[in-house]
Amino acid sequence: MTGWTPDRIAALKGAHKVVCLTAYDYSTARIVDETGVHLILVGDSLGMTMLGYDTTLPVTMQDMLHHTSAVVRGVTHALVVADMPFLSYQASAEEAIRNAGRFLKEAGAGAVKIEGGAFRAPVLEALRENGIPVMGHIGLTPQSIRRFGSYKVQGRDREQARRLIQDAGALAAAGVFAIVLECVPAAVAEAITQSVPVPTVGIGAGPKCDGQILVTHDLLGLYPGATPRFVKRYAELGAKMKDALEAYKHDVEEGRFPGPEHCY
Repeated sequence: MTGWTPDRIAALKGAHKVVCLTAYDYSTARIVDETGVHLILVGDSLGMTMLGYDTTLPVTMQDMLHHTSAVVRGVTHALVVADMPFLSYQASAEEAIRNAGRFLKEAGAGAVKIEGGAFRAPVLEALRENGIPVMGHIGLTPQSIRRFGSYKVQGRDREQARRLIQDAGALAAAGVFAIVLECVPAAVAEAITQSVPVPTVGIGAGPKCDGQILVTHDLLGLYPGATPRFVKRYAELGAKMKDALEAYKHDVEEGRFPGPEHCY
C-alpha cells in the first residue's frame, strides 16, 4: 500500500498544494516517486509519449494495465492513478466497474481517472459504491478530440464556464476525490476551485488550483514537437540524451569503447 491514498489527497484541499506528475514505466516511476510527489498518473497520454500515436484514442486496456503494473512496481509513496482509456467505461456502469476493478486488482493502482462532466455521475457513483476511488477530469478532455476538433481551451465563454462549474459540482457530489482541470481559463479554474470541496489539479488552468500536474516527458524535454503554452521546461534531456548516444557511437566507430577498464 502506498503512503498517499485518495482520502489523504482529498484532505490536502486548502492545506497544501497537490503535486502530480505522469509516469509510464518502472525506472521513471522510481525517480518521480523519490521526489516526494503526492500522485503519479499513468496517463493515456502514453499513447503519444510511449507508443507514437497521434491521439489517446487507440490506447487499449491492455496497454494501460501493462504500463500501470510497471509504474506500481517502482512506487513506494505516491498514489498511483490509472487513466481509463477510451471505450473502457463509456458503454455501461457494469463495464466501467469491471475495467476499473482490473486496474486495482491486476495492476495494483490506488485509483482510476475518468474524463467527463455531470453526465458521468452515475458511473462515478457506481464505482464509488464498489470501492473504486475515482479522479475526475473536465475541461479539455483528450478522448473527446473528435468532437472538439482540436486541443483548445474550454470555458472561454460564459455558458461554457457555467457548465464547467456545474460539472465540477456534479463530480464532487458523485464522490470523486479530486478533479483535473485541463486547459481552462485561470479565472474559471479559480471559481471551480472555490466551489468544490475536493482538490482541483490544474494542467493549463492557472495558479489558483489546489494542485498541478504536467506530463513528465514535456517538462523534461523528452517529447518532440511543439511545447504547450502551459508547460515549463525544467530540462532538455532529449538533447542531452542525443549528445550522449552520439558520443557512444563515435567511441565505438573509432575504437575508444570498450577500453581496458571495461574488459574482463
